[in-house]
Amino acid sequence: MDAFYVGDCLRALNLNPTLAVIEKVGGKTKKKEKMLKVDDFLPIFAQVKKDKDAGSFEDFMEVLKLYDKTENGTMLYAELEHILLSLGEYRGERLEKSELEPVLKDCCDEEDEDGFIPYEPFLQKLCKDVK
Repeated sequence: MDAFYVGDCLRALNLNPTLAVIEKVGGKTKKKEKMLKVDDFLPIFAQVKKDKDAGSFEDFMEVLKLYDKTENGTMLYAELEHILLSLGEYRGERLEKSELEPVLKDCCDEEDEDGFIPYEPFLQKLCKDVK
């Protein structure tokens, strides 16, 4: 396998490595720089799988509670959008609004008249396949 596809393979196996992690484990940014055999990939998979920095549903709930000013399980949709757009900025992995819009459309309930959404259903939908 071309090392260019290490990140794609890890994501297909339900992992979520950052670009920095992919580079650290030997992923390449250009095609045909390095080829890997299955025996080369398995230790990479094992290393990324044991990474404890992925966060859990409960971790994300605690973070979003910080934005719940009225403590009623809601937050401003615009604030959620801003947080998600800014998340990877310091690592050079910032999402574009066009990448985020379909996620928010699929996972968020409609805003109320004041622009608030319930954040727990958003996280449940976003994290449903994460173990």
